[in-house]
Amino acid sequence: QVQLVESGGGLVQAGGSLRLSCVVSGSIYRNTMGWYRQAPGKQREMVATISSGGSTIYADSVKGRFTISRDNAKNTVYLQMNSLKPEDTAVYYCKVSTPYDPYWGRGTQVTVSS
Repeated sequence: QVQLVESGGGLVQAGGSLRLSCVVSGSIYRNTMGWYRQAPGKQREMVATISSGGSTIYADSVKGRFTISRDNAKNTVYLQMNSLKPEDTAVYYCKVSTPYDPYWGRGTQVTVSS
């Protein structure tokens, strides 16, 4: 059974940092993984992705502030978020993109106060 469990969200002041984690169970870990976010009233958007080989892609809005990484030994993908801004407030979702189906976690709330 596939499970994606996110953690690490919370409330932080502008300029602060948070580190999100997503643990993947099942056999799907060795695929491209990513972090997405959805703010109230907005569509879900890609934040960052990392391939099985470690290649990364970032949204322009987070370049230079966020870093995605993965630990294959722990089946875990991370999102280090620095210099957070109020506009980063959203529910953050972990996603695994397999050749057949995408898998999503339930999300973790990140709130950045001004």
